Amino acid sequence: MSWNFETDPEFQKKLDWAETFVRTDVEPLDHLLGAIYDVKNPDNIRLVRPLQAKVKAAGLWACHLGPELGGPGYGQVKLALLNEILGQSDFAPVVFGCQAPDTGNAEILAHYGTPAQKARFLQPLLDNEIVSCFSMTEPHGGADPLVFTTRVTQEGDEWVINGEKWFSSNARWADFLIVMAVTDPDAALPHKRMSMFIVPSDTPGIEIIRNVGFAGEREAAHAYVRYTNVRIPLDHLLGERGEGFAVAQTRLGGGRIHHAMRTIGEARKALDMMCERALSRVTQGERLSEKQMVQEKIADSWIELKSFRLLVLETAWRIDKTQDYRKVRKDIAAVKAAMPKVLNDIASRALQIHGSIGVSTEMPFVRQIISSYIMGLADGPTEVHKITVAKQVLRDYRPTNDLFPAYSLISARERALEQYPEFEALAEAEYA
Repeated sequence: MSWNFETDPEFQKKLDWAETFVRTDVEPLDHLLGAIYDVKNPDNIRLVRPLQAKVKAAGLWACHLGPELGGPGYGQVKLALLNEILGQSDFAPVVFGCQAPDTGNAEILAHYGTPAQKARFLQPLLDNEIVSCFSMTEPHGGADPLVFTTRVTQEGDEWVINGEKWFSSNARWADFLIVMAVTDPDAALPHKRMSMFIVPSDTPGIEIIRNVGFAGEREAAHAYVRYTNVRIPLDHLLGERGEGFAVAQTRLGGGRIHHAMRTIGEARKALDMMCERALSRVTQGERLSEKQMVQEKIADSWIELKSFRLLVLETAWRIDKTQDYRKVRKDIAAVKAAMPKVLNDIASRALQIHGSIGVSTEMPFVRQIISSYIMGLADGPTEVHKITVAKQVLRDYRPTNDLFPAYSLISARERALEQYPEFEALAEAEYA
């Protein structure tokens, strides 16, 4: 039996290196550069590429990938431990080659892409020479893909795409978009009505109506996209026709757990700031850290973060054991549902303890709180994931047809007396 909470010494050395490297070399980029995904910007190339070279030399490049794709194949537990560190800097995921949505898009290209698709789209994506876009959500419906209306029809040796997509991340910088659209509206099974396609960004008919931003974002990075008679070759279908849902779940399962891993680092950073502030400020004759209501905020934050971290690590361990996201669906949904609240709670407490400067643009807390709401919507709203958890939990239980449940104290006592009849006389005397 193997059961402990230790990291093997060799990998711990890599984690120690990564923590120092992110703090001293990567975090300064957060204050100097613009958009994280503008990989062709001369300033990004000049400052980011040398750091990426150091990460590659340290053997920590693209740790979400297996050796066949140029990664170390560490598995989800080691990836979780590393991502905790990367979550403390905006630029760290790019520097380490594991930024969303490119990680998820690379994963589905690796699973479903043809050799030609991998050569053209996957390899430069893995090398961070380009970035990609996942274009799935539509303006009238995000959480329910069954209401999507973007259509793809086959005309000769081409697919023709018509429709609109909403909040398509990084479309303005992407070299290609992965588009989910309806190909078989009359399919008997609703989840067989859609397919996934690779669409080069320079294809005629793609129009970015506007780029939508949110509070704290460097540049508006989520596009409202219109596809008008966009024509792509038949070989740009990703996976099989009608398998769009299956392809999407391949990327979304991993993406959700990876977001959670990085959230641990972001929440820990807020907790660190909270603690330093509490120890540094004096009011009404004592430090903030000596006030019981501040101590409560610190204790609640530490407990919440530790509990969440253990849930994430156990989920990562289950993924490594099963090698199947579907078998860990309940755990991944639980992580996704818990993640926004953990960050929101800790960032809100840190903001409160910092007072007026906490709500200013000189502190990261407002951006973190907005980010927590984004996490509660991206890759499916929290409510949907809670429903998934509840349904999965209830599968392990069965109803009873008895008037009173078997776990009632009276029923339990009756069973106990059947097992130990010598106590029956005592029981009768007690109820006499």
